[in-house]
Amino acid sequence: MAALVNLGSEVDLREKQDRLFELLRGMGAVMVAYSGGADSAYLAWAARQVLGDHALAVTADSPSIPTSHKRDAEQFARDFQIRHEYIATREFDNPDYAKNDTNRCFHCKDELFNRLEELGAERGIAHIVYGVNQDDLGDYRPGLKAAAQHRVNAPLADAGLTKAEIRELSRQAGLTTWDRPAAACLSSRIPYGTPVTIENIKQVEAGEEELKALGFRQFRTRFHGDLVRIEVAREEMPLALSMEMAGQLTQIFRQLGYRYVTLDLAGYRQGSLNEVLQIATFSPSI
Repeated sequence: MAALVNLGSEVDLREKQDRLFELLRGMGAVMVAYSGGADSAYLAWAARQVLGDHALAVTADSPSIPTSHKRDAEQFARDFQIRHEYIATREFDNPDYAKNDTNRCFHCKDELFNRLEELGAERGIAHIVYGVNQDDLGDYRPGLKAAAQHRVNAPLADAGLTKAEIRELSRQAGLTTWDRPAAACLSSRIPYGTPVTIENIKQVEAGEEELKALGFRQFRTRFHGDLVRIEVAREEMPLALSMEMAGQLTQIFRQLGYRYVTLDLAGYRQGSLNEVLQIATFSPSI
C-alpha cells in the first residue's frame, strides 16, 4: 500500500499529531479502549508516547472480538511497550443487545464504557479515550451516543485526524498496524432483527479465518441464516471469481453449517448491513 497522504499535507499532518499529543498530555492519565485496529493502536501508541505508563490500553474480552484480533492486539502492545489489560464485558447477557436492533452498537459500547469506568475508579484514571476518527462522524454509529453519555473522549476526531491520516502517521512511526484492514466486531455481520448469539458469531469467525487462510485480506462473511454472503475487496475479486475458488468456498462454508454460499458482486464495503436502514438525517456528536 502506498503512502496515503501526499507530501503537500505533511505540515498539516504534523500539526494534527501535535494537537493529539497536546490533548492527551492535558488528561494526565488515560485508559484507551483498545481493539488492536489501526485507529485504536495508533491512539494507544500516541498515549504511550506522551504519558508513558500513565496510559493503559484495555481490550474487551468479548466473544464478539475474534481470537486472532486479540492475539494481534497483545503482540502490538508488547512490541511498543504499551501497558495492556483485558476486561470482561457481558453484552450478550443484555436482551436489548441480543435482539440486535439498530441500537445494538449502543448497548455494546454502553457495556464497555461501564466496565471501563469501574476499572478507572479502581485505578484512579479519570479519562477514557477511544479511536473514533473524523471520518466516522458521518456514518450511522450509535456507539457515539454511548460515548457522549459516558463522557468518553475522542482525541483523534478532536484533532481532526481522518482514517487516511492515521494510517500515514502510523506508517511514519513504524507501526505494524498502519495498513491493517478495517475491522469490526463479529456481531456486525448479523443483519438487524436477527438475534445475535455466541453460536452464530462463532460461525462467522470460523468462516473469516478460512478466508484469511485462502489469502484474502479485506473481507466479511455476512450471516443470513442458512445463507452466507461473502464480501471481498474489489481488487481481490479475481481471486474469488474462479471455478476452483468457488468449489473451495462452497465446501468450506457448507462444512460450517451454511446451506447456500454466495459471493456479493458489489464487493466489500464497510457497514453494508446499514444499507437497509432508511435514515433521513444523522448528526452524531461526541
